[in-house]
Amino acid sequence: MFKNKPLRAAGLIYLLLVTLLTACGGTATTAGDPAPAKQAPKEPSTEASAAATRSFSTVKGNINIPVKPKRIVTDYYGGELLSVGANVIGVEPTTFDNPFLKKLLTGAVDVGTPVNVEKTLELAPDLIVVMYDKNYEELSKIAPTLHIPYGTTSNIYETVKLFGDIAGEPQKVEQFIATFDQKAAQGREKLKGVIDPNATVGLYELTDKGTLWVFGDNAGRGGQTVYNALGLKMPDLVRSEIKGNTGSVQLSMEVLPKYAADYMFLTTYDPEKKGEALKQLQASSVWQGLNAVKNNTLFMNDFDTFYRYDPIAVMGQIDLFVDMLLARTAENKANKN
Repeated sequence: MFKNKPLRAAGLIYLLLVTLLTACGGTATTAGDPAPAKQAPKEPSTEASAAATRSFSTVKGNINIPVKPKRIVTDYYGGELLSVGANVIGVEPTTFDNPFLKKLLTGAVDVGTPVNVEKTLELAPDLIVVMYDKNYEELSKIAPTLHIPYGTTSNIYETVKLFGDIAGEPQKVEQFIATFDQKAAQGREKLKGVIDPNATVGLYELTDKGTLWVFGDNAGRGGQTVYNALGLKMPDLVRSEIKGNTGSVQLSMEVLPKYAADYMFLTTYDPEKKGEALKQLQASSVWQGLNAVKNNTLFMNDFDTFYRYDPIAVMGQIDLFVDMLLARTAENKANKN
């Protein structure tokens, strides 16, 4: 009964070796068994590869861009991109003068205007977005480049949706619009019973060359804030002439009274801070004869603050306009008593 004992012992030893080899990650084979085939490395699925980029339609044709860009260089669209949470690493220099964006631009650098090719190359962006197409071909060799011309969008909603699409941030679009609508509603509520609904509001700008302009609702100077968010009334003549225009109309001093409003806000473009053009305007009999001047409903607005028209600036300007109108109304009421 014990004559097969050596064979049984050998079998047990073999099983033990198989167990040990398997536990150590090895593979047991017997003579005559083929060696296990080496598995080839897995190819990335076409689905995963396609998810990395997508086609985006522009005036330059369809451009393949990252689904969710990580490093964006732009010229004049810093505020638009930041409003939807994009990582902006380079902008043109005057963007840093935007008081609504300063805290959001701490990680960005000046890439010049037009966008400097060498500086951009050093930043290694994965997307470039420009308002003007100078250096477009050179920039396109660095990263996918979108040319979005000035005036592509006509209001804050279109703007946020466009740049949210570019940045791959649809949820940030919804969040921004919800916050904006809430702030606008609060502003309108504060002005109820304070500003006559039929009172007109005008936005004007004087340049250092002495030229005078009036603006509509889509050319900065607070237009989207005043007319769209707060629902204040544009003078009829301004509205009729702004239609089909670039958003502004140049005025002569002689016709200024026709374009005047009950409440007038004036910005002055005077980069060298000379002040000469403003002195001449304020000294003119036409200016002094305006009802807004006589009624103390004319406001002098800082250029860098109110020139801005990116979504973050438009939302920030709501409180500024509301506070100015409330304070001036209270001041004028006190002076009458």
